[in-house]
This record gives sequence, structure tokens and C-alpha cells, in this order.
Amino acid sequence: MTLTGFAAKNILRNKVRSRLTIAGVAIAILAFVTLRTLVWSWTSAADFAAKDRLVTRHKVTFIMPLPYKYIEDVRQTPGIKAASFATWFGGKDPLHENEFFGTFGVDENYFDVVDEAKVPPADFAKWKENRAGAIVGDVLATKLGWKVGDKVTLESGIFPAELDKPWTFTIDGIYAATKRSVDRSTFIFHWKYLNDALPAARKDQIGWILSRVNDPSRTADMGVKVDKMFDVKDIQTLSQDEGSFNASFLAGVSAILKAVDIVSAVILLIMALVLGNTIAMGVRERTFEYGVLRAMGFVPRQIAVFILGESMMTALVGGAIGIGIAYPFIEGGMGKWLEENMGQFFPYFRVPPTTAATAMVLAALLGMFAAALPAFNASKLRVTEALRKVA
Repeated sequence: MTLTGFAAKNILRNKVRSRLTIAGVAIAILAFVTLRTLVWSWTSAADFAAKDRLVTRHKVTFIMPLPYKYIEDVRQTPGIKAASFATWFGGKDPLHENEFFGTFGVDENYFDVVDEAKVPPADFAKWKENRAGAIVGDVLATKLGWKVGDKVTLESGIFPAELDKPWTFTIDGIYAATKRSVDRSTFIFHWKYLNDALPAARKDQIGWILSRVNDPSRTADMGVKVDKMFDVKDIQTLSQDEGSFNASFLAGVSAILKAVDIVSAVILLIMALVLGNTIAMGVRERTFEYGVLRAMGFVPRQIAVFILGESMMTALVGGAIGIGIAYPFIEGGMGKWLEENMGQFFPYFRVPPTTAATAMVLAALLGMFAAALPAFNASKLRVTEALRKVA
């Protein structure tokens, strides 16, 4: 029998303790994979962004509106091939009070700029003719049971004074996404329907401008060009490529993401300490056996390898179980829920292969680290001392 096989047989000598240790390692790896997937999914929203799409907002803050007339200036800018805009409505369905989804007022060019959102041509034509029409994402429609032709009533949380009334829309179409850069849980309707109901002081204002540039390699330069055009206006703008815009939006929670990184590392450290304690207890219990092995001719290095192998095998078994649980837990449960309810922040919540591989490698390394001191101490035992101490 090889040392590896011998180590494998020794894992379950104390079955209760070994199983609890493996369960602890599995839980730690599951927590690590979940937290790392959370960070990856949140930050990858910027990576999925369209390279040729420009976002123009108020220079001071994203929540301040822009004049409606700015959209025509952007459309006439050389190098811009299409432009649209969106305004946050803050709609909420009284029948699904706990469901959150984005609600935007847009113009008819929106789907030319966000062309990853595909609407059946007949449905799109119907929507264009219906002032109170709406187009919703397929994930949102499935979750809330909406179908084309359904009447939906929303209440606004952004304009309570002016729009303190139920707003009735007709679902004219359901869009599907061809890329991960699009949130599939958005409710889109005509901005004019909203604008007509506002008082004069709040009319003709939009939230932000979206545009597509002719040359994706010059998206940043086009942003500078657009901003210079509005430098002489009463309201200045800040234009960024969509990836940079998403990254800047996420910067507000950078401290939280760093905290999640630290927590994931601490979890693995705790796992190593638990595993190290288990290995140390096993070494103390088997000191006499190690003395016998030394008396039979085993050298100190072989004793150390035997202990390290046992620890690594325990860590790898626990790691494999943890990752095996992580896939259905994240992709079949937690990830699906986040994509449906928070798709604008987590457009694709799946376990990255690199995260799973990293978890297994770290489990093996931490297994070695946890057993390093017990293995070193066992390899330094004198034969007579080991036999006398336990016999």
C-alpha cells in the first residue's frame, strides 16, 4: 500500500470527527465560492457593457435631469449614429409590492441604441402606435405572469406629488436579450406618456442620454466631444462609455466589495484552523503508531508526507463537496433569484470556472498549511520517546 492509500484509509478512523471536519471544509468552500461569485457577478456588469455605447448624464450627479433638447444636439454630433434617452419612473406594481424592477420612460429610438433587446417587429409596431403601451423583459414577464395584451397598473415612487395616481399600461411586447449587457427585468414605456402628465416646471426633462458611436475605438473621445458641446450651456454633462459608467456606478459600493473579499479570505483561514486542529488531534492520538513506523524503517520525511497527505485529502474531499453543493445552490437558486430581481446589478450570476478551480487549489494548499506544524513535530519524534509516551 502506498503512503497516499494509507493516508486515505486513516481519514475515517475517527468517523464522527472526520465527517464533521469534511462538512466544515465543505461549508467554508461553499461560502467562499458564493462570496467570490457575488463579487465577480457585480463587477462583471461593466465587462459585459457595449464598447460603442455612450452614456451622457448631468455632470453633478446621475439623479439630476437633463433638458430634453439635449438629445437633438447629441444626434446631430458627427460620429454619433443613433441616440436615445431614458427617464427613471420608479414604478411599482401594487399587486406585487415586494417585486423590484426598473421602469423607464424612453423614446422610439431606444431599441435602436439598445439593440441587444429584441422585440418582435409586429409587437414593436403596435407599441409605437400606443401611447400607453409598454414593452417588458422576458424574465420579468415570466416572473409576474404578464402576457402580451395584459393591462398593468403601476404607481410611481419618483413623482408622488404630480403623479399620485395609478398608471395603466398595456403590454404590447416582450423583449429578449441577445447579450448579457441588457437587464431582462425592465419595464419600458413611452416618455411622452409621462411628460404629458407633468406640470410645466417639470416638463421636457430626461434622465440620461444613450448613444452609439460609429467607431468603438473612439467612444471615449466622442464622450469628450459631447461634453465640450455642452460646456457653454447652463447644464454641463459627463459622458462615459458604458463600461466606465457601470464601473463608476459600482464604485459607490467598492468598500462593500472589499469587505466581502476580506470575509471570504477569513472564512478560508478559519477552515484551515479547524482542519489543523483536527490533524493535530489525530497526530497526538497516533504518536505510538508513528513510533512503530519509525522502528520499522520509515524515515521522518515519510511520516511528514503521510500526515500532509491525510490533511490534503480531507481538504480536497470537503472542497469537492462544497463546490458540488455550490453549483445547484447558486445557479439553480440564489443566482436565478438575483437575475430575476436584481438583473441590473447581477446580469449573470453563475459560478465562474476560475472561482471553482481557485477554491479547489486553495483547499489543497490550506490543507498542507494546516498540517505543516503537526507534520513537522511528528517527523522530529524519537522512536523511543514516541513508544514510551503512548504505550
